[in-house]
Amino acid sequence: MDKRRVWEAIRPYVMILPAMAGIILFVIYPSLYLFKLSFYKYNLMNKDKSKFIGTDNYTQLFSREDFYVALGNTVIYTVGVVAITMLLSLVIAVWLNRRSRINALVQAGIFTPHIISIVSVALVWMWLMEPSHGVLNYVLKLFGMPPSTWLQSSSTSMMAIIIVSVWQNIGYFTLIIVAALQSISPTIYEAAALDNASRFKVFYKITLPLISPQLFFILIIMTIGSFKVFDTVKIMTGGGPNGSTTTLVYYIYEFRTNSIGYASATGVILMAIIAVLTFVYFKLLSNKVHYQ
Repeated sequence: MDKRRVWEAIRPYVMILPAMAGIILFVIYPSLYLFKLSFYKYNLMNKDKSKFIGTDNYTQLFSREDFYVALGNTVIYTVGVVAITMLLSLVIAVWLNRRSRINALVQAGIFTPHIISIVSVALVWMWLMEPSHGVLNYVLKLFGMPPSTWLQSSSTSMMAIIIVSVWQNIGYFTLIIVAALQSISPTIYEAAALDNASRFKVFYKITLPLISPQLFFILIIMTIGSFKVFDTVKIMTGGGPNGSTTTLVYYIYEFRTNSIGYASATGVILMAIIAVLTFVYFKLLSNKVHYQ
């Protein structure tokens, strides 16, 4: 009897042990080790020269102009991708909310870019944005507009990266919103119709509050994912031209060999920024999220 009582007491902890072991091994330990490395001058090529330097990496980090350039680029990319993707996903989801065969095909098609390798996506878009014979410039010429240099210009390169990221992710988030819309009970809309509520009021007062948990989830994961963008930048621009698309993660990547300590300090700052943003989101928006 005592053994059974003991087992009932420890069973929940035993059940979550594999998951907790994975979190400790692959999340908590690497984060703590990253924090430790940020206080060292660490060289992968010669570990014997590694030494503790305290907060020197952070002092150097906040005194370098290229760090602020990378931070600014990351903020611009994040705001652009999150705002455009959420807006377009919501509009397309409302359009696809009606159940029909065509909408089912469109949903399958719009999700396809999300499952394609980012390498393939980036290479295709690089071809589309080629200045001399790219399809996008050909379309611009058809409408009498001047061609763009897209990835080759500091003024348009970030916009091009944002376009690619929005195109690849919009299908995934659209389907999340579609699922949320279809989970709303029709009786709610029937009651609103009896009150002669306008379409705008129904959308603003009923639909948006009822799908707010999904929108809040999308906002959080998109912000975190956008701050960690790397592969699109690496393949399409390599951080250029003139550092116009160098984001924080790509900035860390550039110091991966000879300045591990400095790169680790940048990684710690990146984690802190994401943590603060997530806290602010929950503090400001959690009260506006309506759970059914």
